[in-house]
Amino acid sequence: MKYRYLWSILLLFSFVYADDINDTAPYANLPLKKALRLANQQNLEIDIAEFDRKIAKLGVKVANGYNFGKLDATIMGLRSNDAGNVFGFKLQSREATFGDFGFDEFLGGVGQALQMSGGNFNAFSNIMQDPNMGKQLLSTVPKNLNNPDARNHFDVKLMYAIPIYTGNKLSSYKKIAQNMAKMARLDKQKVEAQKSFEVRKTYYDISLLDKFEKDLSTIKNNIEHLKYATIEFKKEGYAKNTDLLEVESKLSNVERMLFQARANRELSYDFLSFLLDHEVKSIKHVSLDTFDCQIPLKNVLKRNRDIKKAELGLKIQSKMVDVSSASFKPEVGAFVEYGSSDNTFLGDFKDHDRYTFGVQAKLNVFNGGVDANKLEQEKLKRLKVKRQVELAKKGIALKYKKITTEIANADKQVQSLKKELELAQEIYTNYQERYKEGLASINDVVIKQSLQIEKLLNLLKTQNVRNQKILEVYRLAY
Repeated sequence: MKYRYLWSILLLFSFVYADDINDTAPYANLPLKKALRLANQQNLEIDIAEFDRKIAKLGVKVANGYNFGKLDATIMGLRSNDAGNVFGFKLQSREATFGDFGFDEFLGGVGQALQMSGGNFNAFSNIMQDPNMGKQLLSTVPKNLNNPDARNHFDVKLMYAIPIYTGNKLSSYKKIAQNMAKMARLDKQKVEAQKSFEVRKTYYDISLLDKFEKDLSTIKNNIEHLKYATIEFKKEGYAKNTDLLEVESKLSNVERMLFQARANRELSYDFLSFLLDHEVKSIKHVSLDTFDCQIPLKNVLKRNRDIKKAELGLKIQSKMVDVSSASFKPEVGAFVEYGSSDNTFLGDFKDHDRYTFGVQAKLNVFNGGVDANKLEQEKLKRLKVKRQVELAKKGIALKYKKITTEIANADKQVQSLKKELELAQEIYTNYQERYKEGLASINDVVIKQSLQIEKLLNLLKTQNVRNQKILEVYRLAY
């Protein structure tokens, strides 16, 4: 039984360990569709753009939150023997007495006057009306008022303020934040389109380099056969040492080109691994001939993200005009305050509570024409952005026409170069056979071989340009 549990644990560990290995193992024979999906999930630049999108989305909530006002809670603890503070503390706590004003000392002087009058009201009135007596009473310095004992003061307060009317400023800011969030989403989509373009281009680059390497390897084999034939001819006295050197030089040149192609392919794999944030060992090749683009101009203009961003910019700028216009409208707000104070924390809260509420309206009457000039600035900016939208549409249309013209020219060149390459291969094969029969020199064969390589390079270069232009159209539209 113990062994059964042990084997179960080991088997489970092997599955977990195998999953970890699969997570870190290089991708092999990776299809293009899966690579595009992985790029959207794993690319670091797309992750950064997603953070920007989330930040902008939270900005909408921030702008919307200002409509609900603000509630502040304040708790304050103080201790002071300052006469003004202590009297204010007692008054705020609803605990102030006449004794705090020094009335006990004032009444003491009045009592003394009563004693002097002997209980006679007329005599008391005469004493109180005596200027000296009045001066003595009014000059009494109340000890409780001027030299109070130190007192603690705890104040708890809630204050809620809410905007009632802001001249549509808050609603305009909310619309601006919403459009900024849409802008951030378009920015992310643009990054995704760029990474998709780079992934597709890298796939076509690798496929093209592999085809180039295959064709060069065939040429290399032909040159090696020619080299062996030249060596045999040299033994028979039909070829010179310079003939052999020419063939070896051409072979060395082809090997150099093969080395460059392999190095470029390795670099392309490194770049693809960077795009997917994961090592890629090999890919599933894509067709170099069937790739085409049939996207009409109206679809490009409808989907292009640069145009959409320009249109969003126009909406944002229109709302900025509304924000500036709000300076000429009144602002109305309301507030409510509720609190309680005591010399102990939360002591007798209900007995000492208080409230205040009010409404405030404010209208800017004059500030030197600053608001009027700011409004004109925003209106001019709106006109500028409107022209930028028109420019963006015309610029994208012109770029589309330029790219599609280049694609059409490349298609014609590819058709022509394929025929030229086929002819060059036939000519080279013919001259190779003629050389073996002694009817052509090795120099003639090498020249024909060079012409074949030149046609091959031109064809692959033109195919690469064509595919890249097609990808650029996709990047304009998606």
